[in-house]
Amino acid sequence: MHSMRASPSLKLPFPSNLASISSSHGRRSLRLSSSTGAVFAQMETTITITRPDDWHLHLRDGDLLQSVLPHSAKQFGRAIVMPNLKPPITTTAKALAYRESILKALPTDTDFSPLMTLYLTDNTSPEEVRLARNSGAVFAVKLYPAGATTNSQDGVTDIFGKCLPVLEEMVKLEMPLLVHGEVTDPSVDTFDREKVFIETILTPLVEKLPSLKIVMEHITTADAVNFIESCKTGNIAATVTPQHMLLNRNSLFQGGLQPHNYCLPILKRETHRRAIVEAVTSGSTKYFLGTDSAPHDKKRKECSCGCAGIYSAPLALSLYAKVFEEAGALDKLEAFTSFNGPEFYGLPRNTSKIIMRKSPWKVPETYSYASGVIVPMFAGETVEWLVCEE
Repeated sequence: MHSMRASPSLKLPFPSNLASISSSHGRRSLRLSSSTGAVFAQMETTITITRPDDWHLHLRDGDLLQSVLPHSAKQFGRAIVMPNLKPPITTTAKALAYRESILKALPTDTDFSPLMTLYLTDNTSPEEVRLARNSGAVFAVKLYPAGATTNSQDGVTDIFGKCLPVLEEMVKLEMPLLVHGEVTDPSVDTFDREKVFIETILTPLVEKLPSLKIVMEHITTADAVNFIESCKTGNIAATVTPQHMLLNRNSLFQGGLQPHNYCLPILKRETHRRAIVEAVTSGSTKYFLGTDSAPHDKKRKECSCGCAGIYSAPLALSLYAKVFEEAGALDKLEAFTSFNGPEFYGLPRNTSKIIMRKSPWKVPETYSYASGVIVPMFAGETVEWLVCEE
């Protein structure tokens, strides 16, 4: 495998918990303690980490599924697959059928495992949730407030009434509730919807059902960070996307309207971005990788009423590495990408490894599929980290 030597001016992070220094093929290398398992090379800018998982992924179906699935399967061991299709995945039978479609579309040389979810509605029953849990294939239930994001029109309108019996059953089953944390009240400013959701929905929900396992998905604000940090029971966590750690709301308008930076929850102020980066790179186990990679055809993004969603799957790991490197926290990257998620879901860590090499590469302008093209995040730009196989 081609090696790239570090520039003499490059400052590599040398964590305090280094256990040993060894020589390999004439190059000195530094190895972290077994608590992380990550390997850092002094003369060669590479990181070897446990294969990550994506705990929030949109794979779509049909032609799109066929084209985008390999990008995730190549890098991730598992993924929590979101259920907001048309029609949504509201039953165990639909989840199992969708899982079979994903497995059939997988490249033959991958061990990628889709972890399925149910789409919560006002009509979901406790019996359906029990059936899902017992299937061994459905790992969580997703709460979309009705109208909050793509294909969420069938979402929840009465969480403390019609949905309460289901949530109480989920407590018994220790089944996580995955929350899209935004209110949909049109009187609430778009940039305040996460904050208001925490105040009016999430905080009362935690008080009412303190043992319910909850993942606040794709957090975007300092308010969300403060909420997660205030929960001390260990059953509240958050996923974080690359866009919400790298972009702020200026990215929507620089040089004109930028539809490929439009996602929901929407990008926020720079102060919120910094708060998220600080929390995630601190080493806290409450945060884990969830790309929210959401492919849409270019025509559906570049139109008079464009879709929300950023397609990041092909470069997400490269972007997370950039964030942790710039924070001087590369030694904490592996826990975020590979350990914290399995721990929360009660699953084993992956056993295979991946190598990330400091080797600049250019993101393609588009990715083609049978019906059109998809524009990825940072299309046409150069990113610094390249994911390689072990």
